[in-house]
Amino acid sequence: MKALRRPGRKESLLAALAGIVSAGLVLGVAELLGSFLTARAAPLIALGSTFIDFTPPWLKDFAIATFGTNDKVALFVGMGVTIVILAAILGVVAYRKWVLGVAGVVLMGAVIVAAVISRAGATLLDAVPTVIGTAVGLLALRYLIRALHAANDDGAHSAETDTNAATNGTSRRTFFAAAGITAVIAGAAAAGGRAIAGARNTVNMAREALTFPTPASAAPAIPAGVESGVDGVVPWVTPNPDFYRIDTALSVPQIDLETWELRVHGMVEEEITMTFQDLLDAELIERHITLTCVSNPVGGNLAGNAKWLGYPIRELLARARPTGDADMVLSTSTDGFSASTPLPILQDDRDAMLAISMNGEPLPLEHGFPVRMVVPGLYGYVSATKWVVDLEVTRFADKTAYWTDRGWSEKGPIKTMARVEVPRSFAQVPAGTSTIGGSAWAQHRGITKVEVQIDGGDWEEATLAAEASVDTWRQWSHEITVDSGSHTVRARAYDPDGVQTEERADTVPNGASGWQSVQFTAE
Repeated sequence: MKALRRPGRKESLLAALAGIVSAGLVLGVAELLGSFLTARAAPLIALGSTFIDFTPPWLKDFAIATFGTNDKVALFVGMGVTIVILAAILGVVAYRKWVLGVAGVVLMGAVIVAAVISRAGATLLDAVPTVIGTAVGLLALRYLIRALHAANDDGAHSAETDTNAATNGTSRRTFFAAAGITAVIAGAAAAGGRAIAGARNTVNMAREALTFPTPASAAPAIPAGVESGVDGVVPWVTPNPDFYRIDTALSVPQIDLETWELRVHGMVEEEITMTFQDLLDAELIERHITLTCVSNPVGGNLAGNAKWLGYPIRELLARARPTGDADMVLSTSTDGFSASTPLPILQDDRDAMLAISMNGEPLPLEHGFPVRMVVPGLYGYVSATKWVVDLEVTRFADKTAYWTDRGWSEKGPIKTMARVEVPRSFAQVPAGTSTIGGSAWAQHRGITKVEVQIDGGDWEEATLAAEASVDTWRQWSHEITVDSGSHTVRARAYDPDGVQTEERADTVPNGASGWQSVQFTAE
């Protein structure tokens, strides 16, 4: 198609609208057709996942620091805005010169197809919904651009002959009607795709029906007094809905219990394949373990404590019998994420496990159902693989993992940290005597002391709540007396090796460090 004249502002806006609704149709049709395949076929999921794969550490760190656990929502919003802008530009280009518009749309479709087939486990079949959606979107764009040209041609003819503008109005109404119908179809297709995908998903039903055997080693009883009693300090056990979630999966994997398998291979004397039923039949252990994300800033909330039920990884490795020169286990998720965990840590006496339950219920889907890794003392990026399906015993010299490929350190021991939770930053508290508090952690080493400092004065020892184990965080409290005005409180923790470092470090490449400082006002 050939553009009849250079568009004015009104024509450009309408052409942009044509591009936007056509792009919506591309995504809607692809979503509908993809619902009969897997989440890998969804174009937005594939694009977002590819973006995450190429995200540099500093940008990931910025996203988590800015948006916290809403980082995925922010990514989708950003993607949506970008797609709208690009679609609007392509609509104007197509109006001016159809061939260039076609080339732009095909290029965008090719980018989406490349993103889809690059996902772990994807096949060419997963690209079919995007190909068909792109073709349908092109047809819709062609019709809309033709209608817009016709409307403008009629308008120009009416102005030249001084005839009635009724014909022009009719053509414009045709364009708006077609654009509206396209938008409705796009929305209906997307909604239908989600509904079909939901109806076909039986994972939630299987999860809800799941029951667990009595563990061979139950979690030790929680000692009295593990909570400080300070109002505002987080619960000692983090409820599942409140537990932080940081991972690379934009679409939570839906894994059938009947088909899930874990393969153990590599530098081992015996390869092992476990089914979910094998896990249920094994001697399971139950432990309270605190997890921490390497992206947690000083004083951040990307830490949580839960009761986990699972199979000790050391027992699984003992069956596989790693060879003497192996020093790492590369764990891989069904969505392609991988983590490199030091082999000796998975073989020592800590309760590293393949977890199948969290706080007395099956793992939530977003926390790794049906099986995830839990390793005390290591940041999650090198240990806490969710939706795990593969364990390769290997060497650090031979293999790398998802985040180590992006600049993070190979080994991620959790750093000792004290967090002030009461008062919050810039909070207002009554002048006089009050109680402050928070949590501290040094997983697999244990917290031996917490000290606080008010307004740069002497360090004072806080009162520690009871310790459940060295693998869980520990609450602390301290009574302070302050006059009206602005004040600053700092906290630092001790483990058996001494006081946590005061030296400030960013989260990249191996976790943040430093003493947290909180400003508050007494009135």
